[in-house]
Amino acid sequence: MPEAAISIPAGAWAADPGHSRVGFAVKHLGIATVRGHFGEFAGTLELGDNLESARITGTVKTASVDTNEADRDAHLRSPEFFDSEAHPEMSFESKSIAAKDEDTFIVRGDLTIRGVTNEVELEAELDGTETDPWGNSRVGLEITGEISRGDFGMKFNQALGSGNVLVADKVKLHLDVSAVKQG
Repeated sequence: MPEAAISIPAGAWAADPGHSRVGFAVKHLGIATVRGHFGEFAGTLELGDNLESARITGTVKTASVDTNEADRDAHLRSPEFFDSEAHPEMSFESKSIAAKDEDTFIVRGDLTIRGVTNEVELEAELDGTETDPWGNSRVGLEITGEISRGDFGMKFNQALGSGNVLVADKVKLHLDVSAVKQG
């Protein structure tokens, strides 16, 4: 891996919730896409001199799910989906980070939802670094991936007469992260 692949300054970085979004999308009825996000989350990036030593962690409060439909959000918090009362957080911890090209990284790690942990692969694209008007160093990342909700014990569904199902198993993840370098 070329040294030029690391264009994020070494140090500890923390996601800025006011300028970041943890989102997802899933097919509904096989014909429409429902998008949602989580309002409460935290994330960190610890970066040394190389990607092999880098570490990404994150937590999400499952009760903060928002799909812009109150009844659906309540159902998502129920035991049929996130079971927010028994499992108030989901978490991610990276195992490896490798350069795909100059601005794109493959992140492999453990994702835990509902007490079930599975290894997932995410793609992180560096959007750039900048100093904000208050002197804070920032890095922007767009992180995408796909998971099977069934792999995490979320099996609720209903067959439809057309052969489609009420909720698809595959869930697309999309995180837009603005992280601030820590002192």
